[in-house]
Amino acid sequence: MALTYWVDFFEDLELVRGRSKNTILAYRRDLELFDVFSSKEKELMHIYDYMSKQGLTQRSQARVISSIRTYLKFCELKGQKHPELRLLRPPKVTAALPKAITTEEFKKLLEASLVKDPYKSARNQITLYLLFGLGCRVTELTGMSLKDYAPIDSRIVVLGKGGKERILPLTQTLKGELEIYLKDVRPHLEKEEKQSLLLNDRGKRPSRIDVWRWLDAWSKRAGFERTISPHQFRHGCATALLDGGADLRSIQLLLGHTSIQTTQIYTNVSNKHLEETIKKHHPLSDV
Repeated sequence: MALTYWVDFFEDLELVRGRSKNTILAYRRDLELFDVFSSKEKELMHIYDYMSKQGLTQRSQARVISSIRTYLKFCELKGQKHPELRLLRPPKVTAALPKAITTEEFKKLLEASLVKDPYKSARNQITLYLLFGLGCRVTELTGMSLKDYAPIDSRIVVLGKGGKERILPLTQTLKGELEIYLKDVRPHLEKEEKQSLLLNDRGKRPSRIDVWRWLDAWSKRAGFERTISPHQFRHGCATALLDGGADLRSIQLLLGHTSIQTTQIYTNVSNKHLEETIKKHHPLSDV
């Protein structure tokens, strides 16, 4: 790797800034592209043409530019000069409306997750309840341990991005389902793993790949054209809360967004739903 401070930068990301493994891998891919570009081109501002020729979307280009800016700022802290950094700006990206799972789709997945083994069926269903009820990320779901659940307070602790903990309240329905799972189901799935809240078919803590594999199988069984992703549960939870009258600040805290701007995208989803409802049901919609 020809980039200066390569090792120092990634040590800083992991040990000082506490970035997740997936985030660090994304930085690595972006900077590997930058390294190849730098070996061929000395003019930094030509990076935009280079990315376009590589077929990168506007969103991917924005991410690469952000990674490069973060890296070059780190290099400047080490004493290097990069005056062109001030000119490097990510392209404008139109925020895409996130696809959210609906209540009807959730019910279909619950039914499709049933298998011959009643204990695995119950494990499958609590997985869906936790995803939809908490709006958590898949890595937060698989990282949950028994000690994170506080039954008296009806709350559960999740470990989010950057190692930040947040405490999430459980609805009565979700708490009831979780209590049944912990008392009557989990003991039959447990083997050597004593800490993980969820257990895979081998009795171990599930990986994010396990969850994706489960959702793929259940989505196909439910008759969906595409696999329902873990993130669609997150979007569905946020959208349902917003439609029900929850304020953006509460949703921000639930999802663990650093910036309220990230949460505001759900207002677009809710407004789109309102627009479709008016067009479908209002007596003047055909005028």
